[in-house]
Amino acid sequence: MYRFGSRLALARAATARFLFPGLQLHRSVGTSTGPQQQHKTFYEFRTYTIEPGKMPEFLKLTAENIHLRTAHSELIGYWSVEFGTLNEVFHIWKYGSYKERTTVREALAKDKGWQENYISKMIPMIVNQISEVTYLVPWAQMCTESKPGVYELVSYQMVPGGPAVWGKAFQKAVSAHDHVGYCKLVGVFHSEFGQLNRVHALWWYEDCDARAAGRRRAHEDVRVVAAVRDSATYLMTQNNRLLIPTLFSPLK
Repeated sequence: MYRFGSRLALARAATARFLFPGLQLHRSVGTSTGPQQQHKTFYEFRTYTIEPGKMPEFLKLTAENIHLRTAHSELIGYWSVEFGTLNEVFHIWKYGSYKERTTVREALAKDKGWQENYISKMIPMIVNQISEVTYLVPWAQMCTESKPGVYELVSYQMVPGGPAVWGKAFQKAVSAHDHVGYCKLVGVFHSEFGQLNRVHALWWYEDCDARAAGRRRAHEDVRVVAAVRDSATYLMTQNNRLLIPTLFSPLK
């Protein structure tokens, strides 16, 4: 008799073969997240859609009260979306365990200053909220950049099966871009809760013009082109957002 995880793995494998008939699947396909589950630390991605015209007011309110929130857990970065879906803010929070997150959420619910000064005022400005739990992929680390710049979050929807299927090809494609030198890789994250089989690559650039010039160089680099072509075999969809750090964002 198969365990639930084994049946789930077989179902994912069958789906992947149906979507991509030529795809060769690794026998050990088993979990959606892979080795990073050995570590408790995870990153919560939160995206808020703000009422059109309310963004300046929302950012001002957040700037005045974010210290009440960061007193409870670590904020990695907080950005407004410049290109992509507009009227959005995106922020990343770090937790050492799910127990820590539960404790933080319970404390915030009881924090009168946070509830009265911020939550009650920001809720009318919010159109939609999305929360996604992610782990760093096993071969990536969180990096920071001391100089201010802009960030790009590229989100990839991969075929079912997890890193055991597409991990090596994806790592090769990301590393090829990183080695070109026009950008800096901040982190690569794989979803655990939210839309599954999703990977996010967070990049830093000095400015938008530096990104544009670097992209042109990358498109002329045969190593980058070959790596991207191989990785695209496992890609279903992708989208990107250009992120501008807020004044109170730890990542500038």
